Amino acid sequence: MTFKPEKDAKLRVLRWKRFVQGDEDMWLTNTKRFVEKTGIEVRVDAEGWEDVRPKAAVAANVGSGPDIILGLFDDPQKFPDKLVDVSDLANYLGNKYGGWYDVCKQYSIQGNKWIALPLGCAGNSLVHRDSWVKEAGFDTFPRDLAGFLKLCQKLKANGHPVGFALGNASGDGNVWTHWLVWAHGGRLVDDKNNVVINSKETVAALEYAKELYQTFIPGTLSWLDPNNNKAFLAGEISVTANGISIYYAAKNATEPALKAMAADIQHANMPVGPVGHPTELNLYFNAMLFKHCKYPNAAKEYLRFMWEKEQYEPWQQAAIGYVTQPLKAYEANPIWTVDPKHTPYRDAMKIMQNNGYSGALGFASAACMADFIIVNMVAEAASGSKTPQEAAKRAEERALRYYKV
Repeated sequence: MTFKPEKDAKLRVLRWKRFVQGDEDMWLTNTKRFVEKTGIEVRVDAEGWEDVRPKAAVAANVGSGPDIILGLFDDPQKFPDKLVDVSDLANYLGNKYGGWYDVCKQYSIQGNKWIALPLGCAGNSLVHRDSWVKEAGFDTFPRDLAGFLKLCQKLKANGHPVGFALGNASGDGNVWTHWLVWAHGGRLVDDKNNVVINSKETVAALEYAKELYQTFIPGTLSWLDPNNNKAFLAGEISVTANGISIYYAAKNATEPALKAMAADIQHANMPVGPVGHPTELNLYFNAMLFKHCKYPNAAKEYLRFMWEKEQYEPWQQAAIGYVTQPLKAYEANPIWTVDPKHTPYRDAMKIMQNNGYSGALGFASAACMADFIIVNMVAEAASGSKTPQEAAKRAEERALRYYKV
C-alpha cells in the first residue's frame, strides 16, 4: 500500500526531545530519506514531553499547528473529532507485521476506527547498580514487593539511596506510581468507569509508598523526567524506574567512570504485588494526524514509510531499544538479544496496562492523566503531607470532576 501525496505537499511534525541521541538522529535520517524519495518537504520540531501535550491540545482546539504530533498516552481520546481516520494505514501495517498488541487498540481506536497510529512505548524497568545490590545481600533482584522494600532499605543503610520521580513527570512519575497502586489491587476506576480509587487496596499501596520514600534521596518531590537520569549517572542513587536511556548514556560516554558504570548497570522488571500478575504502565506513544493538515495523503505516506521494517527496525537499533515496538513482528529485531541488558524492555507493550485501567479510555482518563492525579496522591502520602486516607480521598474528589462530566 502507498498513498499518493498531494501536489506541492509540505509537512510539519512535532515529536519529543530525545533522551537517547540515536533515536532522534535516526528519525531525522529516515525523514531525510523520505524527503529524497518523494520530494515532500518535512520539518521536524522537538519539544519536551511536558510541552508536547499542551501543544497538541492547542492544535486541536484552534485547528492549526503541526500536521503530525507524536503524542502521549490517551491524548487522542481527548479530541478524536479533530483527528484523521488512519484505519486504512493501521490495518495495512497490522496485517503485514503480525498484528498490533492489544494495548495499542485500547489507546488508538475509538468506536470502529483508528484515530491515531501506535508508535510504541518507552519501556520502563528498575535500573540498578548490580554490585550495590549484591553488596546489600541480594544475589538477584527481588520480584516481590516485600523483598523490593527490604532491598531499598539495605541500599539506603549502605549509603546508596534510591530515587523515583514524584513531581509531575509525564513518563517516570506516572509509570511507577500507577504500577505501585495497581500492584496492590488499587485502581482509579472500575470496569464501568466508577471512581474507586478511595479503597483499602489504594491505602495499602500508599502505606507502602511511605515506607519506600524513607529510602529515597532528598528532592524527588520536584523531580521531572530528566532528574533521575542525572542522579543515577552521578552515582547519587542506586535504583530508579527508567527507560534504557541511562544505560545508553553510560555505555556511550567517553568518561572512564561512566563506562565502568555501564558494566555495573542491570535492568529488572517491576515486582509483582498481591494481585499476582505484572501491573506495569509504560510511556505510550502515538502519532496523531490532525484534520487541519492540508496534505493528509502525504502525511499518511510519511507515516507508512517510517513504520515499515526498513526504517523502523534500524531506528529501534540506533536507540538500543528505547522505544518498544507496537507491532508483534518487530519482537524479532536483533536489538533485543544482542545485549542481554536490552531484553527486559522487549515485552513492555505486551505486558503493560493502559492508564485508564480498568475502565474505558476516553476524555476522563486522559484528563486524569494530564492532571497527575495518581502521581500527586502517591507524593502526598509518601512525603507525609497527607495521610494515606486523606490522599486517597483527595484523589477521589479530583477524579470525580472528570468522570461525572
